[in-house]
Amino acid sequence: MAGGIAISGGYVVPIEGSPIEGGTVVIADGKITAVAGPGFTPPDDCAVVDATGKWVLPGLIDAHTHLGAREEGEGWAGHDTNELTGPVQAHVQVLDAINPADEGFRDALAGGVLAAGITPGSGNPIGGQTVAVRCWGLTVDDMVLRSPAGMKSALGENPKRVVGERRVNPSSRLGTAAAIRSALVDAAAYAAREEVARDLKLEALARVLRREIPWRQHCHRADDIATALRLAAEFGYDLVLDHCTEGYLIVDKIAAAGVPVVTGPLITARSKVELRNRTLANPGVLAAAGITVAIATDHPVVPVHLLALQAALAVREGMDRDAALRAVTINPATVMRVSDRIGSLVPGKDADLVIWSGDPFDVMSRAEVAYIGGREVYRYDPVSRSGVFTSP
Repeated sequence: MAGGIAISGGYVVPIEGSPIEGGTVVIADGKITAVAGPGFTPPDDCAVVDATGKWVLPGLIDAHTHLGAREEGEGWAGHDTNELTGPVQAHVQVLDAINPADEGFRDALAGGVLAAGITPGSGNPIGGQTVAVRCWGLTVDDMVLRSPAGMKSALGENPKRVVGERRVNPSSRLGTAAAIRSALVDAAAYAAREEVARDLKLEALARVLRREIPWRQHCHRADDIATALRLAAEFGYDLVLDHCTEGYLIVDKIAAAGVPVVTGPLITARSKVELRNRTLANPGVLAAAGITVAIATDHPVVPVHLLALQAALAVREGMDRDAALRAVTINPATVMRVSDRIGSLVPGKDADLVIWSGDPFDVMSRAEVAYIGGREVYRYDPVSRSGVFTSP
């Protein structure tokens, strides 16, 4: 629309800044151009959307999912998260496995989740390159916000079991850590040479060592979290702790290291040994210690549209409400290094926002309208009680 859109009269929660009762968000040319309080008069050429009685927030962001790479309802044919032909797969890109037609992306929009981090699986000590995407597009190339957005690595039960069962070393925690060390040492040597034959694995790991992309470390148990901190201190890369299920047990050490955490999924069973000490209080304990916390679903482990519910349950178990809102907006954007574009309602950022029927932490609220790049991509139809999606 040439003149833009003014979403007016709602309870605007910009995340970076105080909520505004009766606020207005103006969007034009795919960007947010104004966030204002009561009494603001939108430009004459704006189409006005009445949001009275509604909540207006930036699109929610889930920094750890397998959307499109572990497709729902497709069985083995749609499972493309782990390349298990060797322990070090730094050269693979999850970007190449993402199917935008996966039903999970529709679920994401219906749950107010407009952007996601998609990661390889955790079957390898080094699993490959992650990507940050918007949750709507005809091809994955249309959806990319940042690629690569990180390097996936795993400690603990998963690589020990998966790689060990295939009789490919390593098959133990010490072997997993050794494989990671060896690969990083090789990458440092590769980066130091002036002329060398191109090696895609070492090239990708060199980007980690140059701190161009963060190291996304799958780890649940406190001892595995300690190993993650030890390795990061040894090699000097930017670490993000993914899952961090027992983080509350060594919270002071995580805080001292200044490492962000992407925790979740929060509403799962204790399906393996390293989850037996899981607690919904973990995000709140970590955030209270000053740690940057993002909450994730690990979709399809927990369906992506339940991201807001997970945050609400974390609040119920002691997490500060504002910290929980940041944990599903600006913090995951920061972890994926796309906070200059999304994660809050700030003039100049992309117009990715959602109109909710009420408080998104209320289980009875729903995402009613979603905009990506200023374009309406989803609307809830109360007559059919289903969502209407705009063609990518």
